[in-house]
Amino acid sequence: MFVNTQINLSYLPALTKSKIYKNIAPVIFGLILSAIMPGVASAETVMEKVARTGVLTAGTSRDALPFAYSDSQGKLTGYSVDMLGLIQQQLEKESGKKIKLKLVAVTPAERIPKIINRQVDIVCDASSFTWERDKKVDFSISYGVTGTQILIKKNSNLGSPESLINKRVGVLAGTTNEQVIKQIQPQAKLVYLRTRPEGFAALEQGKVDAFASDSILLEGWLQTAKNQDSFAIVPPRPYSREGIACMVPENNSKFLNSVNYSLVKFMQGFVNNNPKYVAIFDHWFGYQGVVYLNRDLRDLAVETMQLMIEFHEAIPQKDL
Repeated sequence: MFVNTQINLSYLPALTKSKIYKNIAPVIFGLILSAIMPGVASAETVMEKVARTGVLTAGTSRDALPFAYSDSQGKLTGYSVDMLGLIQQQLEKESGKKIKLKLVAVTPAERIPKIINRQVDIVCDASSFTWERDKKVDFSISYGVTGTQILIKKNSNLGSPESLINKRVGVLAGTTNEQVIKQIQPQAKLVYLRTRPEGFAALEQGKVDAFASDSILLEGWLQTAKNQDSFAIVPPRPYSREGIACMVPENNSKFLNSVNYSLVKFMQGFVNNNPKYVAIFDHWFGYQGVVYLNRDLRDLAVETMQLMIEFHEAIPQKDL
């Protein structure tokens, strides 16, 4: 590819030409560099971008309560958003300078494209690992655990895989919940919905027989619903068990190291009853938290954290 940098400025005074050359030189250099080295701009790592801009741009959900959602004031908040805050703090500690956390609301379908296109540096919401997703992005360690269950109207006798034959099951496209329902009951009639609130509304209005989602997300909706006695979450044991993790662009090992260190630090602090980290967990999942986890779910969460900690070297107490 040839870039023509010849510009006719012969009719301008010498001083004006000097100023113009000075201003357009960097632009011309950038065009030449882009022409002879395609992709040079996209090669910037997340750590380099954060160091250059002082901003960590993070994607998260607006309807995945309590992991990530938009509150009554329109502010993005949640357990996963708190994890992003801890990651931000770790990056500040490593770089020795302030870093702004910029939150961007993304839908499940937007998550991976926005990471690949580098519109966001990381996504932490209620994402689960799959091998298909791992071909496109990299995952952090799991900092939470959930599974796929269905929300139904009480007394509908749904729950077993056999009971879903020819039943309308609402799902969000591109989620692990969609894949799980396909696997356990290929004869279920999947109804694709755009958002979780749309899924809950479809069930209330009788447009679907069940709505499939993550266990804790369903608990979050049910505990805040006005007519919660009309619904149930089934089956008692989820169809699947899935770890909740953050997603980052591929080939960013240094950034992923910082993310994982932040998450292990949190989990180790929580398991060791560090008040700072216990307060974060209990704010979302404690007895008076946003979504109360029953003993079984809480034990499962703690068990998952302990496994993640055991797989890694212990973080020194002075760093917690």
